[in-house]
Amino acid sequence: MKLQKRIILISLIFSLFASSLKAQIITEDSQKLSQVLWLINTFYVDTVSASKIVDNAIIEMLKELDPHSVYFNKKDVEDANSRVRGNFEGIGVQFNILNDTIYIVSPISGGPSEKLGIHSGDRIVTVEGEIVAGIGINNQGVRTRLLGKKGTEVKVGIKRKGVRKILDFSITRDKIPINSLDAAYMATEDIGYVKLNSFSATTIREFRDAMKDLDKKGMKQLILDLRDNGGGLLMAATELTDQFLDRKKIVVYTEGQASPRNEIFSTTWGNFESGKLVVLIDEGSASASEIVSGAIQDWDRGVLIGRRSFGKGLVQRPFTLKDGSQIRLTTARYFTPTGRSIQKSYKGGSVEYRKELIDRYNSGQLISADSIHFPDSLRYYTQKAKRVVYGGGGIMPDVFVPIDTNGYTSYFRDLIRTGSINRYIMSYFDENRKELLQKYPDFLTYKREFIVTEAMLKNLIKVGEKKEVEFNETEMNTSKEEIKLRIKAVIANNIWSTSEYFEIVNVLNLTYKKAIQILHDNEAYKKLLQK
Repeated sequence: MKLQKRIILISLIFSLFASSLKAQIITEDSQKLSQVLWLINTFYVDTVSASKIVDNAIIEMLKELDPHSVYFNKKDVEDANSRVRGNFEGIGVQFNILNDTIYIVSPISGGPSEKLGIHSGDRIVTVEGEIVAGIGINNQGVRTRLLGKKGTEVKVGIKRKGVRKILDFSITRDKIPINSLDAAYMATEDIGYVKLNSFSATTIREFRDAMKDLDKKGMKQLILDLRDNGGGLLMAATELTDQFLDRKKIVVYTEGQASPRNEIFSTTWGNFESGKLVVLIDEGSASASEIVSGAIQDWDRGVLIGRRSFGKGLVQRPFTLKDGSQIRLTTARYFTPTGRSIQKSYKGGSVEYRKELIDRYNSGQLISADSIHFPDSLRYYTQKAKRVVYGGGGIMPDVFVPIDTNGYTSYFRDLIRTGSINRYIMSYFDENRKELLQKYPDFLTYKREFIVTEAMLKNLIKVGEKKEVEFNETEMNTSKEEIKLRIKAVIANNIWSTSEYFEIVNVLNLTYKKAIQILHDNEAYKKLLQK
């Protein structure tokens, strides 16, 4: 794009602030910026990229506002939109890059690759005749080659264990769903468990389908897991909250200097308005997750368990620029039904803001609730029981559960960091796929009978040593149960889905176990909602 057009674009950015600054200042500043860009383009000693200069200027300009006002180039916009739409267009596989080779972790159910018979453990070695193994390919390189418009075709060469020749597949790309629901299963005979990883256009449909299935299995109580859920669409969050509240309850409201107060209320369409409810949150739960958990807490509808949420309570409105790029500008704040602001402070700037979670760990806030202090000025009271809750930096759970580091050692960390565990599992699954499918025809049999043996751990140790992870017997013994559980869970994910993965790994999770304990103790549950 010509420099003059870029100048116009950046001038438009300035014009967005006209409501808060004098028009004369806006004109002077935009003229100054245009003049600088013209001078660089006309007199600078070397050829420069006007596009890069303008993009960097916009990025730095937005940093002066708040941590969530951001700029996206055209490609970033397309990627972000595919996540919130809940689909993308491609061949439909989950993949990992191991040993400089593209491994298929699993084909996506119902996608074009699954329909053609591509399965877990297959390795993509060519795409359109181009060798893609052993060339140092990265994730972006894989996506560039495999993603594409629905209806277009891509030819891939597959290397399969036990088959000498390369298998050639012509895959017609299609719309591939991006699921926001990671898991849904019965934790006990009457407790259902649902885990969401985000809030997208498909979230409410996925949730309702899962609830119908759990209802058929006898669910009376529910654990909603929003840990590490960074948020997404406001509408998805309010629709989900509506499932738990009866009609005419305020779910959330937004308000800003140029955005009048906008209140969103629950309706009569909830399908779990009376059963006992526990919501799991942690420092990775943000934005839409905080809207849901804040409303449930404010209306004394359920018990929140875990650790204080992230604290992202700013509303971004997208403004699309002429070249297809976009700025997402903060225009309002979210407030819970009691009037609590979810947003934590960003007065120290973006760098300090990003470090805040590290500061929580260093100050002991992830270990002990006593390390967390709220000023009285941020004290609020819930709508029904008048319990004390606090605003100004995330949602504090009703029951605090410290981060569990008992089984986490440096040796375990290095096995994960170097990809040694995933490499070993891929190799093991590759060698034993037929036997596993024959011996464990269903997940319940696998969950009950499959055991990670000492021989398997010894082979993992060897894989780690090849990646320069020095064996530490003491730390291995400390982490052994966690490592065995992870291996078993990842194999289950390769055979079935992420739901089975979480059904296995949750067995040792302290927050999950606490949720089941409280749901089984009626008095404890009631007491937590009557403080």
